[in-house]
Amino acid sequence: MGYDIIVVGSGPGGYVAAIRAAQLGYKVGIVEKENLGGICLNWGCIPTKALLKTASVYESFTHAADYGIVAGEFKPDFGAVIKRSRGVADKMSKGIQFLMKKNKIEVIMGMGRLNAKKEVEVTGADGVVTTHQAKHVVLATGARSRQLPNLPIDGKNIIGYREAMTLPSQPKSIVVVGSGAIGVEFAYFYNSIGTKVTIVEFLPRIVPVEDEEVSKELERCFRKRGIKIMTNASVERVEGAGNGVKAFVKTQTGEEVLEADVVLSAVGIAANIENIGLETLNITVDKGRVIVDKYGKTNVDGVYAIGDITPGQALAHVASKEAIICIEAIAYKEGKYKHLPEPLDYGNVPGCTYCSPEIASVGMTEKQAREAGYEVKVGKFPFSASGKASAAGATEGFVKVIFDAKYGEWLGTHSIGYNVTETIAETVVARKLETTWQEVLDSIHPHPTMSEGVKDAVEVALGEAIHL
Repeated sequence: MGYDIIVVGSGPGGYVAAIRAAQLGYKVGIVEKENLGGICLNWGCIPTKALLKTASVYESFTHAADYGIVAGEFKPDFGAVIKRSRGVADKMSKGIQFLMKKNKIEVIMGMGRLNAKKEVEVTGADGVVTTHQAKHVVLATGARSRQLPNLPIDGKNIIGYREAMTLPSQPKSIVVVGSGAIGVEFAYFYNSIGTKVTIVEFLPRIVPVEDEEVSKELERCFRKRGIKIMTNASVERVEGAGNGVKAFVKTQTGEEVLEADVVLSAVGIAANIENIGLETLNITVDKGRVIVDKYGKTNVDGVYAIGDITPGQALAHVASKEAIICIEAIAYKEGKYKHLPEPLDYGNVPGCTYCSPEIASVGMTEKQAREAGYEVKVGKFPFSASGKASAAGATEGFVKVIFDAKYGEWLGTHSIGYNVTETIAETVVARKLETTWQEVLDSIHPHPTMSEGVKDAVEVALGEAIHL
């Protein structure tokens, strides 16, 4: 069957590309080897947030007396927790099925790959191969857990994020290797429901891509919760030991052996670029990612790539925006869209981590701004001084803003605390509009909210703090 556009992969890049193309009048097919919605909806963003909500609810029960509530006996039902998470994921995947039908997008189940004619060959679960022609092919095949050679995921002793979401029973202890978003989210989840957690991080600090003060605050909060943190350390090997494992950890002072029920490898992701036909068409790949222009076009006419398989940040919202830009660029050239879309500004992409306290950031860190040659004004407002945070019983963390001292340009915001993932968009929009500090202060922030902490931090940067 012939299509105007075929999308390979149905994650937050793929399904968004398919829907936008259908909206613009294209005949669209989408290829998916497993479940509509991809990793994000089925094994990533959505089900993990369901687990983290459970952790939050359980913590609220644990501290009920702090809020004047006398709670009876309670305990986590691990099987029910996992079942709820999977149910949320299934519901979202069914929602994507509805959107495909609504937009008249044909779903082709199976593993897709390009052939020499730029057609897409799809191998179904039954082994039957079908061939589909399209004028344009958008590759959106996503990513998977990265595996270290000395820590191969076997699903028993060493697990990845999929297994961490579907364990048959709650582990009494777990070693988490890696402290990026995936690692610290699972560390928080398991710690909150009573599992003994140890984080092993190769670099000098946890959440190493964040501002240094954010890393320091999260480490303080995690240690307070009883999470053991080992930085400048690496798990050299793992051996089975009875019903558990022994993890041999190399530290700066020698070797330490950790005993646990299981080891979670959370050392990043690897792009799914194998067996999709890239070499057949000599599509350019560098450092494990497909090279594209600012509109998602590869070096081969009619073939595009978006999301985790390209060099940008491996985030769901990045993939979705890249999808829209790619499709609208195609449509513009064919007279189906009114203007060439604006390329994505990868320097203004928000990052969010949903442990507790949450982390949200965008733009330059203080160190990056200074290294770039800016004279900066920095403001930091602690949530211990926030009325909303105090009322919520969540006074950990702070908002930190960085401005260019010369022109007032908003260079970045880095926050850690209660619900900060819901407030970071203010900085993203303001930076897009080239807002200055004065315009932030001239805009009323509602009281009491966590968002007014941003305004308070700006006041601190200017030496005009009211609430400190």
